[in-house]
Amino acid sequence: MRRRVRRAIYAPMLLNIQFLDDATRPPLQKLEGLTDAQRAPGLHLRQVHDHLRANMLTLGKLIERANAGTVSQAEIAAETADLAMVANYRRFGNLCGQHCGIVEMHHSIEDYAIFPALAQQGPAFKAIADRLRAEHVVVHELLERLMAALNALAEEPTPARFEDTKTVYHALERVLLSHLGWEEDAMGDALGYFGLGG
Repeated sequence: MRRRVRRAIYAPMLLNIQFLDDATRPPLQKLEGLTDAQRAPGLHLRQVHDHLRANMLTLGKLIERANAGTVSQAEIAAETADLAMVANYRRFGNLCGQHCGIVEMHHSIEDYAIFPALAQQGPAFKAIADRLRAEHVVVHELLERLMAALNALAEEPTPARFEDTKTVYHALERVLLSHLGWEEDAMGDALGYFGLGG
C-alpha cells in the first residue's frame, strides 16, 4: 500500500518533464566581444556544475549495479566515499545533509542576487532569469524525492524500492543535466559581461 502511494506521488511529476524542453525556454542572448576575464565567471559556473554531473553519474552507475547485484556493499562504500551526498549520509544521517544546504544556498544566491540583477539587463534576460528560477523549483523537488527514495532503499533494499529509486534518479538526471547546460549557455557569458559573477 505504501509503495502505491509513493508511485502516485512520483508518477505525475516524472511523466511530465517537458517543462525543461528547450522549445519552451526563452531564446539565448549572444554577447559579443567578451574578454577572458569576462568569460571567467561562466567557466567557473561550468566547473561547479561539472562536479554535480560527476556525482550524478557515479550515483546512477551504482544504483544500476546494485540493482543488477553486481556490486557488494563494500564496493559501494569504497566507490562513494568521496561523494558529498554519501559523506553527508554518514555524517548527518541522511543522503542530502549539508550538501542540500549548499545547493539550496547556491540556488538562493542565484534566485535572490544573480537573477534579479540579470533581469535588469532587459526583457530577454528577465525571461531567462524567470525561467531559471522556475527550473530550480523542479530540480529541488526531484532532489528531495531522490533523497527520500535512496533513504528508503538503504532502509529496505527491495526490488520495488530499486525501481522507485531508478525512476526518480533518471528523472532528476534528465532534468538536472538539461538545466545545468542551459543555465551555463543562458547566463554564463552574462555573468562577466554585466559584472554579476564576482
